[in-house]
Amino acid sequence: MKKLVILTALLYCTSAFTQSPYRNIKITDENTPSEVTISFNPINPLNLVAAANIETYFYSFDGGYTWATRKLTSTYGVYGDPCIVADLRGNFYYFHLSNSYEEGARWLDRIICQKSDDGGITWSNGSYMGANPPHLQDKEWAAVDHSYSPYRNNIYTAWTQCGQNKYSEEGTALNPMDSASNIIFSFSSDGGETWAERKRINEQSGNECSDAGATVLGVVPCVGLNGEVYLTWCSPFGIMLDRSTDGGMSFFEKDIKVADLPGSFRMSVPGVYRTFGFPSMSCDMSSGKYRGTLYISWADQKNGYDNTDIWISRSSNEGITWSEPAKVNDDSGSKHQFYNWLTIDQETGIIYVVFYDRRNYDDERTDVYLASSTDGGRTFLNERISEEPFYPLSETFMGDYTNVVAVNGMVRPIWTRLDSNSLSIWSAIIDK
Repeated sequence: MKKLVILTALLYCTSAFTQSPYRNIKITDENTPSEVTISFNPINPLNLVAAANIETYFYSFDGGYTWATRKLTSTYGVYGDPCIVADLRGNFYYFHLSNSYEEGARWLDRIICQKSDDGGITWSNGSYMGANPPHLQDKEWAAVDHSYSPYRNNIYTAWTQCGQNKYSEEGTALNPMDSASNIIFSFSSDGGETWAERKRINEQSGNECSDAGATVLGVVPCVGLNGEVYLTWCSPFGIMLDRSTDGGMSFFEKDIKVADLPGSFRMSVPGVYRTFGFPSMSCDMSSGKYRGTLYISWADQKNGYDNTDIWISRSSNEGITWSEPAKVNDDSGSKHQFYNWLTIDQETGIIYVVFYDRRNYDDERTDVYLASSTDGGRTFLNERISEEPFYPLSETFMGDYTNVVAVNGMVRPIWTRLDSNSLSIWSAIIDK
């Protein structure tokens, strides 16, 4: 009888490792996709739009059960780092890097925004911001003001400008705006038609992007309850934050440190082409207990190079002070969790964090997990959402981030997986 109980327990554990309660949806395996983004239409949440490197986008009108796949085009070029957001009128905005063939243009010389007013089916040729030759403009992200502030529907974008060298050919130190790396910001108040003059945000620069771990990189904007604009990013000095209370016209003179990043935000995870601990940020705008609270999640290796973890910190005073980081992944061993993304269901106030996870294996097999919190980010329930693990390959780029959206209990994560050296994009049908 004792042997039977042990055998039953082993079978149960094995089953738990190989099954997910959620249906997985393969969005595409065309065009070697990686690095994903997803957004929903606030007017019709069943209308989802997603994108992947370098120029592929997807749209769904049935809550993510079926998807159409298309290629994005623009005379400014389309060159990856996709980010899709939506305004309250139901318009989608697709931000990406440039690769224009126009005379005088350069690779990655500006940030592009293309707009769709038909649910993601067709897109404008786009507008651009940030051109500052010969500097490269890289790793942008965007947010839209969904508050009831005077800046409602404003679009905010931030990115990294990579410098060329810290010194001129004569050996003279260059202006910080012309050397090293800096966080740059712009905004639009007319639906992405025009963009405000570029503005440097960070107090302390990083290097000129020759060493990603010493660069300022991975900036993410977020809009607060009263229309405040928050920006968070990785730097050699830790997870940093700045904010604006006037619709992006001005920001604090001093950056706010959210948390330390022991070692570097560039980490080594076996079998992964490269791994960053980029932050993700969201503000609770629900009517729940934690309304107005700001959350930032990220990954680091402060518990050891063989133990990458996901962390979250919260602020209840508009980003001025931050709680001690709480661990999101609830495993107790030394395994890798990486590439997190955070969102909040603004109807329920529940926090969701998606990430890759290796807790179930002693090799490089990788699952996808979703963590959820109903107590303001103090504790998290972890669930495996991928149906099968996959093996990353260190020579194959999978992207630098995952993504997830949630609205009124409909949660739609998106991720990249690798099978037999073939990249594909997946989601899961999660209805709470």
